[in-house]
Amino acid sequence: MTLAERLRVLQEQAGRDAAPRPPSDALSLQLRRLLGVRAVQRQRTPLAAPAGTRLADGLYLVQTRWPSDAPAQLHLPGPDTTAVARERLVCFDTETTGLAGGVGTKAFMLGLAQWQGGQLLVRQLYLTALAGEAAMLDTFAAWLAPDSILVSYNGRSYDAPLLKGRYRLQRREHPFEDRPHLDLLHAVRRAFRGVWANCRLATVERELLGIVREDDLPGAQAPAAWLAFLRGEGSRELGRVIDHNRQDLRSLAALLQWFGTPRWGEAGATAACAV
Repeated sequence: MTLAERLRVLQEQAGRDAAPRPPSDALSLQLRRLLGVRAVQRQRTPLAAPAGTRLADGLYLVQTRWPSDAPAQLHLPGPDTTAVARERLVCFDTETTGLAGGVGTKAFMLGLAQWQGGQLLVRQLYLTALAGEAAMLDTFAAWLAPDSILVSYNGRSYDAPLLKGRYRLQRREHPFEDRPHLDLLHAVRRAFRGVWANCRLATVERELLGIVREDDLPGAQAPAAWLAFLRGEGSRELGRVIDHNRQDLRSLAALLQWFGTPRWGEAGATAACAV
């Protein structure tokens, strides 16, 4: 065999050794399964939003109304018990991705309740994708009049600071700077600390407003419900979060009305004496 022939044989042998070996049956099956899972994930159709009207990409609105017997003027709890037109009072509440706050926490639902004529109007904005956050913040700010008075329950410590941070991250001015903010948690503590075991909103509903929730999703479970929806695991639990947030807003309006009507004068003084 000539030198040229021997070199050709060596090159052919080297080429065969370098050729990729076919995968084993087990490895081939595993690869097919992984590829199959990925194919299913790519083809998965996003879940429909549980309720409401689409306002923008990733943003939905749920709107409801109830008859209301609130007086035209409501007295704000405080040293001077100022009376204001009920239409100026805007109750708001958020549902967020965590309860600790911080830069990474987002509000995926933002609800608002206010009186219009003889009705209580509740509007709830919620996200089906993070891309809708800027539109949600813009919509909330647009709903507030220059003379609106914001009303919350623990909102001074939690909801407002969180929303201010989200507005800044979206490079927008937040609507809290020039508007009064009444946090009813402080009014409840002044009146009922030492009377009740705690001043949670659920306690206020039970002890003061006569409200008993049925099949209510605890607020602590709201983040998991929203994240499960984003993963395509179902929209039922997110619908329960909408119901929970709606009741929070209605209870906040009822509490504001309780403080703002004449019966608060006698009942409030009795409670304060018991503290």
